[in-house]
Amino acid sequence: MGHNPAKTKETLQRISQLATFNEIGKAITSSLDLKEILNIVMEKISELFHPGNWSLLLVSEDGEELTFEIAVGEGSEKLKDMRLKIGEGVAGWVAREKKPIFVPDVSKDKRYCKKVDGITNFKTHSIICLPLVTRGKCLGVIELLNRHEGEAFGEEDMLLLTTIADYTAIAIENAAFLKRVHELSIKDDLTKLFNPRYLHSRLESEVERARRFKYDLSMLFIDLDYFKNINDNYGHLCGSKLLTEVARLLEASVRSIDMAFRYGGDEFIIVMPETSKENALLVAEKLRRVIKDAVFLTEEGINCKLTASFGVASYPVDAKDKNDLIHLADNAMYKVKNKNRDGVAGA
Repeated sequence: MGHNPAKTKETLQRISQLATFNEIGKAITSSLDLKEILNIVMEKISELFHPGNWSLLLVSEDGEELTFEIAVGEGSEKLKDMRLKIGEGVAGWVAREKKPIFVPDVSKDKRYCKKVDGITNFKTHSIICLPLVTRGKCLGVIELLNRHEGEAFGEEDMLLLTTIADYTAIAIENAAFLKRVHELSIKDDLTKLFNPRYLHSRLESEVERARRFKYDLSMLFIDLDYFKNINDNYGHLCGSKLLTEVARLLEASVRSIDMAFRYGGDEFIIVMPETSKENALLVAEKLRRVIKDAVFLTEEGINCKLTASFGVASYPVDAKDKNDLIHLADNAMYKVKNKNRDGVAGA
């Protein structure tokens, strides 16, 4: 039996290639965090292919556009806010057709779109582009431009890249699914604000942090005035829409470290870390005016006005623990309710 060195070399290459596949698959699917997954993909691609420039684009939530999630190489930092329509350019074509494509010379391919080079001042010669597809749905594309030292892409590269793309698609889908499940467990279905269940667990850690670092934690308790009239006059659908509009208004009016919750019915709570009672009262007054000045249900042609009653309490000046904080803020709000509504009271 003759010994064939070429055969042995090929077998060793095969084994090392399978080992690479295995390692890539394990690495990419080991995380459920999107940022981390994309970083692993980035490392692996740079390590294996040394492309001149490359990017990973994800399909937007509405399925209309591609956004640059990762862009590596010359001028790539300029691509952060750029969008491509599905079908636009080589990447857009791949996203629409869900087929990989290798373009050895872009000047001869009519699908190529000069827009990206115009922004980065990078000169694209060749492109290899693969879709990230799982269960027939395209989640994004990986695009490699001009491999270094003018090496051409071979069959083997295509195989390796396709494997990376397949694993990446699975990992992205898992991460998105986990994020959805997590959001369902902490967010209110209607308003997409945090829900009461999350309020209690979050408040516990916030009070603990305030205690440890000796800072104030404030809470606003908000109750819409005469909300029942909206439901009675215009029906529950309009009532629900109004709650959503109020939720958006609250979110837009508080700082990014503040947390807005829907506490129940037409009650909302805003938790404000590192905020003194004086400042919380000022914020409550500002929100009271924002709500009073807003016009709601304009799309429905109802154009209704609304006011709200606010209660403010702080830890540690008023409350000794999280339940106390909710209780005191709620009581302060009732003081306003029982007087003339559309006002702010402190605990």
